Amino acid sequence: MFSTLPYSIKDISEVISEDAKIADASTVIEFLLIDSRRLVFPATTLFFALSSARRRGEAFVEELYKSGVKSFVVSKNFDPANFPEANFLFVDSPLQALQKLAAFHRKQFQIPVIGITGSNGKTIVKEWLYQLLQDDYNIVRSPKSYNSQIGVPLSVWQLSESNTLAIFEAGISEVGEMDVLEEVIHPTIGILTNVGAAHSAGFDSKEQKVHEKLKLFKSAYTIVSNNQDPIINAAISTRKKEDLFIWGNGDADLQIIDVEKSEKQSLITGSYNGSPVNILIPFTDNASVENSITCWALLLYLKVADDTIAKRMLQLQSVEMRLQLKKGINNCSIINDSYSNDLSSLRMALDFLHQQAGNQSTTVILSDLGETTSSEEQYHKVLQALIQHRVHKFIGIGPRLAALQSLFGSAIPQSFFYNSVDTFTHQFLNIRFRDEVILLKGARAFEFEQINLLFEQKVHQTVLEVNLSAMAHNLKEYQRYVQPATKVMAMVKAFSYGSGSAEVASVLQYHKVDYLAVAYADEGVELRKAGIKLPIMVMNPENITFQSLITYNLEPEMYSFAILKAFNKYLQNEGFQQFHVHIKIDTGMHRLGFEEEDINELVDFLSENPRLVVKSVFSHLAASESATHDAFTTHQVGLFLQTCDKIKIATGYSFIRHISNSAAIFRYPQFQFEMVRLGIGLYGVDSSAEKVLSLQPVASLRSTIAQIRKVKKGETVGYSRRGFVNRDSLIATIRIGYADGFSRKLGNGVGRVFINGNLAPVVGSVCMDMTMIDITDIAGVEEGDEVEIFGTNLTVEEVAKLCDTIPYEIMTSVSQRVKREYYQE
Repeated sequence: MFSTLPYSIKDISEVISEDAKIADASTVIEFLLIDSRRLVFPATTLFFALSSARRRGEAFVEELYKSGVKSFVVSKNFDPANFPEANFLFVDSPLQALQKLAAFHRKQFQIPVIGITGSNGKTIVKEWLYQLLQDDYNIVRSPKSYNSQIGVPLSVWQLSESNTLAIFEAGISEVGEMDVLEEVIHPTIGILTNVGAAHSAGFDSKEQKVHEKLKLFKSAYTIVSNNQDPIINAAISTRKKEDLFIWGNGDADLQIIDVEKSEKQSLITGSYNGSPVNILIPFTDNASVENSITCWALLLYLKVADDTIAKRMLQLQSVEMRLQLKKGINNCSIINDSYSNDLSSLRMALDFLHQQAGNQSTTVILSDLGETTSSEEQYHKVLQALIQHRVHKFIGIGPRLAALQSLFGSAIPQSFFYNSVDTFTHQFLNIRFRDEVILLKGARAFEFEQINLLFEQKVHQTVLEVNLSAMAHNLKEYQRYVQPATKVMAMVKAFSYGSGSAEVASVLQYHKVDYLAVAYADEGVELRKAGIKLPIMVMNPENITFQSLITYNLEPEMYSFAILKAFNKYLQNEGFQQFHVHIKIDTGMHRLGFEEEDINELVDFLSENPRLVVKSVFSHLAASESATHDAFTTHQVGLFLQTCDKIKIATGYSFIRHISNSAAIFRYPQFQFEMVRLGIGLYGVDSSAEKVLSLQPVASLRSTIAQIRKVKKGETVGYSRRGFVNRDSLIATIRIGYADGFSRKLGNGVGRVFINGNLAPVVGSVCMDMTMIDITDIAGVEEGDEVEIFGTNLTVEEVAKLCDTIPYEIMTSVSQRVKREYYQE
C-alpha cells in the first residue's frame, strides 16, 4: 500500500481507523507507545490508549499532550475538544488497533521470520538463535519476553528495511489468542519448544492447548519440533513431512543418540542425513540440553556448516531468566522462582537448585500446583522429583499439599506444611534456616513475594523512625522555589540516605516528583519490585547490571567512554532499538563525567549510535551552598551550557538539562533549567545553612536502655578503662553501638544522647552493640526508657558536628540491621 517507511498519521489512519480527527496529516510516526513513562520522541510517537482494570488509557492523553505527543489512538467515545493540535484515531479497541497496525507492518517485509512458541524455553531459544546467527543476518527479535498480545505487536513494529531475519516469540493463555498473534508475526519458520502444564487454565485439555499453539504456524513453510510428545506428534501429523524438521529418536530428521554430561559441558551426539554429527555445549542441565538441540535443528535446516555450528554452540552464553540466585539471611542463598508452578518448570528449577547447592543443604518451599489439574498422581510426581534431586527439607504451602503431608513426610523427614502463606509467615521464626540453598517455587496466586521478603528482613531493637509527613512538607518547601515548568528529581540513593528506599520513594511518587535517582542498579530494582513507576536514573551503572537496567526500565548515567560503549554494545546484542541514558559532564567537580576535551568525540559517538537516546545531560555543582565560590559556580554552569548546545546539535533533539542541587534551587533560580535535583534537603537538612527554608527533620534514630547500674567514684567504664568516673554515678547501657552506625568518635564524653528532656554524655568507648551514658543528673530514668540518638531534640547536624563530619555520613551510616518504622501524621 505504501512504498516507503515510516508512515504518516494519514497512512496509519487508513489502516486502523474509519473515524479520525487529523490536525496535521503530514505527521510522521516512527514510534508506538503504550506506557507514558517510556516517552522518547514526542513528535513522532503514536500513543495507544490501552486501558487496565484500574485506569483508562485515555487518562494519560493530557499528560502526553503537554509533553509534546500529538498523535493518539483512543476509544470512540473520547472527546478530543481540549487538544486542538492533536491527531486522534478513533477505534473500537486500541489493543486491536495496535495488533492490526503491526500485522500490516509485518506484511511490508519479505524476509525469513521465525516464530517461536511453547510452554518453556521460548526466550532462551530466541536469544540463543540470535547468538548463533548474528554473524550471518541482521536480526530483529523480541526484547526478552515480549510475547503477549501487547508485546508481540511492539516487537514486530521494530522491523526495518535493514533487517534480513526476524525472530519473535509468542505466548498464549487462552483459546483464540494465537489467531491474533499469527496475523502479527506471520512466521515463515515455526519452532515449537514443548507444551507443558504452565498457563493451562485457559484450555480444556492439553490437546486443545497444542492445537491453539500450532495455529502460529498456519502459513509457515517449516515447523521445527521434537517427537518426544505423542500429543504434539498427533497434532502435526496432518502436515506434509517435507514441511517438518523433527529432532528426537526413531525416524527424526535429527536423531539424538546420546547426551554425555561432564562437570560443565554436555556432548550431544546424533545422526543427520545418515551421517554422525555432534555438538558440545557449555551447560549440563536438561533444559539447556533440550533448548540447544532445538537451536541445532534450526541451524541444520538453514544449512549452516557443521564446523560452524560446533564452534558457535560451544560459545553459547547463558541467558538470565526468572530463576535468580541471591544471598539471604543466615548465610542462605535464595532462588526465587515464584513466577509459575507446574511439573515441567519445577523439574528445571530443581535442576538449577541441585547445580548451585554443591555441598550445601537444600530446601524447597513449594505451593500447591497452579494452572493445572492437581491430581494426586501429579503430586506423586512432585515428590519423586524432590527425592531424585535429594532435597533435604521440604515446606508445602496450600490446602492440597497440607492434605498430603503424610505422603511427603514419610519420604522427606524434615517436612512442614501450612494451609496458606499467612500461616507460614506467622510461624517463620520457628523454623531454622541457616547455611542452605532455598528454592521458592510458587504459583502466582500464592504471592510468594511475601516469603521472599522474609528471607531479606532485618530486625533490630534500635529503630530509625521516618516521618513521611515531614518529607512531604520539605518537598513542598522546595517546590515553592522551583519554577512551574521545572521538573524535580529526588535523590533516593544510599537507601534514601539511610531512611528506606521503597517507602520514601512511594511518598515522593504520591506527591508527584518527576524523577528518582539511585546510586546503583540494585537500589533501582528494589524500587521497581516495590511498585515504583517513576523514571529512575542509576548514577553508577556497572557492566554486570546491564540486564537489570533493561529488565526493570532503569536509566543509566553515562560518565565515561568505557561505560558508554559497553552499554551501547549490550543494547545492540540484546536487540534493543533505543534506550534512555543520562550524560554526565564534569564541569569542575572532578569526580565522574566527560571532560571538556572529550565532548567532540562524545557528540560524534552519540550521533552515530541513535539507540542511545539522551534523556538528560547534567553536571554537579561543587560548592553551590557557598557564596565564596559563586564565581566558580557560574563558570561551571557556563561550561555546562556550552556542552549541552553541542550535544543538541549533534543529536538533533532536545533533552532535559539539570545542574542545580538542593542549595542551588533557591540560591541560583536562573540555573534551574528543565529539572533540579533534591537531595538531603528532602530529609530536613539545609545544606546551604542559610535558614531560608522551614524544614522538618524526617529521620529520628532511637534506642532503649538495656540496663542501669551504679558505678563508684574512681572506677572505670568500658574497654581499655577509658571511661573514668570522678564521682559516684548512675550509668545506663543503651542498645546501640558502632555496628548500628553510632560512631566511635562520639565516645569518651564527646557525644550526647537525649533522654527525659535532657542530654546525657557518652561514657567510655562506644562498643560494637552497646554504648554507656551518664544519667546521674537526670531524674526518673528507668530501664527500657527510650533514648533519642538524633531527631527533633538533637539534630543530625549537631551530631555530625560532634563527629567532625557532615549529616550525609551520619544518616547513611545507620546500618541495615536497624529496623525502619514509617509513620504519617
